[in-house]
Amino acid sequence: MGQDVQRRTPTGADRRRFRELLHVELEVLRGELEAGRLAGAQACAGIEVELHLVDGAQQPAMVNDAVLQHLADARFQTELGAFNIELNGAPHPVGEDGLPQLQADLAAALAAARGAATRVGAQVVSIGTLPTALPEHFRGPWRSADPRYAALDEAIATARGEDVELRMESPTGPERLAVHLPTIGPEAVGTSVQLHQQVAPEEFARRWNAAQAVAGPQVALAANSPFLFGRRLWAETRIELFTQSTDTRCAELRNQGVRPRVFFGERWIDGPLDLFEEDVRFFPSLLPVVGEEDPLAAVRAGRAPLLGELRLHTGTVYRWNRAVYDVADGTAHLRVENRVLPAGPTPLDVVADAAFFHGLVRALAQAPDPVEERMPFEAAHRTFQRCARLGLAASAQWPGVGEVPVDRLVLDVLLPLADEGLGRWGVPRQVRDHYLEVVAGRARTGRNGATWQVAAVRDLEAAGLDRRAALARMLAEYLHRQQEGEPVHRWGGVGT
Repeated sequence: MGQDVQRRTPTGADRRRFRELLHVELEVLRGELEAGRLAGAQACAGIEVELHLVDGAQQPAMVNDAVLQHLADARFQTELGAFNIELNGAPHPVGEDGLPQLQADLAAALAAARGAATRVGAQVVSIGTLPTALPEHFRGPWRSADPRYAALDEAIATARGEDVELRMESPTGPERLAVHLPTIGPEAVGTSVQLHQQVAPEEFARRWNAAQAVAGPQVALAANSPFLFGRRLWAETRIELFTQSTDTRCAELRNQGVRPRVFFGERWIDGPLDLFEEDVRFFPSLLPVVGEEDPLAAVRAGRAPLLGELRLHTGTVYRWNRAVYDVADGTAHLRVENRVLPAGPTPLDVVADAAFFHGLVRALAQAPDPVEERMPFEAAHRTFQRCARLGLAASAQWPGVGEVPVDRLVLDVLLPLADEGLGRWGVPRQVRDHYLEVVAGRARTGRNGATWQVAAVRDLEAAGLDRRAALARMLAEYLHRQQEGEPVHRWGGVGT
């Protein structure tokens, strides 16, 4: 979605031309893949981190333009909400000392962002859903100034034809949420960490399938989004928030089984083209903006085609593991973009999650018995949903072990696989142990960002605070601990 989008009212001719170009570019991509012109795998991995801005009272601070001006750092850019910014981290090697370097870079970038935010009376917080955000924050000028966000908001509203309806309930208690808003603004309440892994085309299917298989345990371990609009909901409420806030379907289309734009998928794949073809076949264009490139002319001239229309379109189909086509230094490549993780709590936690993902996916993708041949796709989807709802209290289905508590699956099966995969990346033993112990610590203690937040708010309410005051106090405590940098499984209670 990073492309410039200026027009907000596409014509019928725009849509027809855009659709035609999508089919042309699919065939161009097919030809490039068959000719072997895409780059192979790289031992580097990329990362994006979305962040919230809050004021001294822990409320959303609509000051991202001012913060970015003070930062003057090309790694940072706007996100949907005026209280969001995004860090696009430089790719780092997975092997050797790449993971510690990534952690150091993230910590330094966050410190720089905190310094810039302080100059305009704001603070930076890395958390899945901003617990102090409320519906009234979207009745004023909440959106970033970049016109592409207005275009996206308008396109989704037009496609749906009615207000956004958010309807969720806690799987473990009586709390529920039911609210209607005329905007996709609530989507900005959820922020994520996105991991990128460049993959050789011939390896893409197994890497993507592996990423899908482990999406549930990833979410359970990293859950950091238990509150939305003052309600305690899912362990990782961000998953359902994103699904509902960007939904282009009215109730009747949902009843017909039309696919949502936030899409887990419905089958294992045989190659990367499967995903691109599904995105074009199933989903109408939201932003039918036609660029200047003739992709066929680019191929005839021996250049890697940019495929701008295809990239723009697939950027508005929100798969939890997405296929990314990109061109760098004149060479095209493919990436698996993993989008299931919430932001936070600390740089150490984020890099531990990245280590777990990259190690686990490599081990599974290179195993002699593919996980997709031993596990029904629907089982992976069910586990993902269950883990988003219940976090570390969920059960998970895994081939060879059946249905087990997710913490036992992580400790007994997945962590040894992640360790094996990191070894194949060339990660030294000391580094592997350091980051995987953070993951193991969450599984052993049952404490991640979500459980810490819930316990903190419960204790503050027991001490006499109402829910809004408790959420603000909890977030202030969270910010303090985040800046100290200890991993979340070692955080004590509020006031300890």
